[in-house]
Amino acid sequence: MWLTDRLASFVTGLGLAKDKGANLRHIHVLRDRVELDAAYRDNWIAKKAIDIVPFDMLREWRSWQADEKQVGAIEAAETALGLQTKLLAAMIRGRLYGGGAILVGTRRGLPTDELVIESLGKGGIAYLHVLSRHEITAGQIELSPLSPYFGEPTYYEVRGATGSQRIHPSRVIRFLGAPRPEHSTAQSDCWSDSILQSILDAVDQASSAAQHIAAMLPEAKQDIISVPGLSNWLSNETDTKKLTDRFAYAAQMKSMFGMLVLEGDGKSPEGETYQQKQLSFASLPDVARLFLQIASGAADIPVTRMLGQAPAGLNATGDSDTRNYYDHVGAKQRVELTPAIRRLDRMIVRHALGDEPAGVWYSWNPLYQPSEKEKAEVGKIKADTVQVLANAALAPEEVLAEGVKGWLTNTDLFPGIDKAYNTHSGPLTGSEPSGDDLGPDGLPADPDARGNVVPFRRQATADAAPRTLYVSRKLKNADDVIAWAKSQGFETLIPAGELHVTIAYSKAPIDWMKIAPTWQGEELKVDAGGPRIMEQFGDAVVLLFASSDLQWRHREIGEAGATWDHPDYQPHVTITWDRGDVDLSTVQAYNGPLVFGPEIFAEVDEDWRAKLPAAE
Repeated sequence: MWLTDRLASFVTGLGLAKDKGANLRHIHVLRDRVELDAAYRDNWIAKKAIDIVPFDMLREWRSWQADEKQVGAIEAAETALGLQTKLLAAMIRGRLYGGGAILVGTRRGLPTDELVIESLGKGGIAYLHVLSRHEITAGQIELSPLSPYFGEPTYYEVRGATGSQRIHPSRVIRFLGAPRPEHSTAQSDCWSDSILQSILDAVDQASSAAQHIAAMLPEAKQDIISVPGLSNWLSNETDTKKLTDRFAYAAQMKSMFGMLVLEGDGKSPEGETYQQKQLSFASLPDVARLFLQIASGAADIPVTRMLGQAPAGLNATGDSDTRNYYDHVGAKQRVELTPAIRRLDRMIVRHALGDEPAGVWYSWNPLYQPSEKEKAEVGKIKADTVQVLANAALAPEEVLAEGVKGWLTNTDLFPGIDKAYNTHSGPLTGSEPSGDDLGPDGLPADPDARGNVVPFRRQATADAAPRTLYVSRKLKNADDVIAWAKSQGFETLIPAGELHVTIAYSKAPIDWMKIAPTWQGEELKVDAGGPRIMEQFGDAVVLLFASSDLQWRHREIGEAGATWDHPDYQPHVTITWDRGDVDLSTVQAYNGPLVFGPEIFAEVDEDWRAKLPAAE
């Protein structure tokens, strides 16, 4: 009895002789260098499929972790050798041809000698040269499993105009393209397939689809004229010329005067008739886009990255595709690139430092770069987490201080903060200060005693009694605002000493001690410019302005239990309670800086307006 693993159906003909796909077979046709060069140089999709992934793997580069001087020396050595650029060139050759290499030249030893990394001293690398598999010939494959070069050639050979030079494999760093299904042990075959080997059909189809659509454009509109007795007119040369001249003049008149003159009424059988045929391109963009998606999928690159355009469609952000792609590239950095250049990295370290100190390593920088807004939001979340841990005493303050220091010095939230830490490197917490050492905000009065990051937190013996809360900041440059208001025609103004911005107004009692101190200390400045609007709230005329710091602070106090009687919080300064005859639509809002003093905590006073000093 014969068994087969092919799916067949006598009813539908699937897998039988009448199945059109039953005899399809895959035959490997190797693409030669001429075809690969032509595709890379002439086809933009093929070029991007080769270039994008190596470029993304290297564009953010890497961060060495070691002593500051050691890191500086290693980075200087990488720059002097042009390492990043040469890695990119070698990786592109590896993907295009299935093999690329970096030839490491040293100041000591012959090219045929094994390069013992431990013998390489400071400044020992003389050059790095990039070669393709067609410029460096591989010798017989090393088959001994005991050799550190197992699977690599026993030697390489570089041919030049004046002869050839053998190279020991320890001096060559290989870069491959698409892996083959099994390791080949044939002589001179230590390379891989080109990335284009399996995707070039999809690339050609995408390119051809665009070319076919472009070829249809001249045929988008065709004029069709029916001529009675056309065959008779074409039966002899004289009549053919008359007919040709007749329609040449007709076309000329149409182009000059926008009209076409025909014989007859356009309806009767003996007269000429005219019609226009137009092609529809409505579905062609979807067809072209489909082929581009197939080509992008074959290259394993998102369409948004391949085409360099934002995603289209309702609520389409492309964020998921981008992050998945960056995760994929990050995995290739760790799984493919890092092992491939491990030997070269050891040479670089010895070239820069003279030896290989313990604790010297590197990590690839993240490919996804968050926006300034995302950085601020993450920073706020981390700061809130630190505050919660500190308030709940879930971690020693010394530990939190070190953690926050490491976070701040390894981000770009506050440029130069690492140097500031070195300058102000006082004790992290020190001994617990006495009550005489505390300032009015409950923190050590001496700024130097506050340590590096997390200040000493006074331990309360009991929770404070809940009370209503009114938080505000007085306007320090109130005279500038008063002068502006008078120039706009306002006569009765709130006194300069009373101009302020309200941050919280909670009629519900709250424990004030649950509110963390503000980061904006004694002064908060809102820079000039930005959105400024004059509005009237009841009797009050107010200046509206934008401030993310005040918005965050209002939300922070609300999270501690404070209430707010309005749907939203909008920072503003009340200018006057008596608008007079001023038309607010003609008022040019104050556009200068607003400088506010420290936060003032007070209980809510329902009769506060009656206690205001006399207006100016």
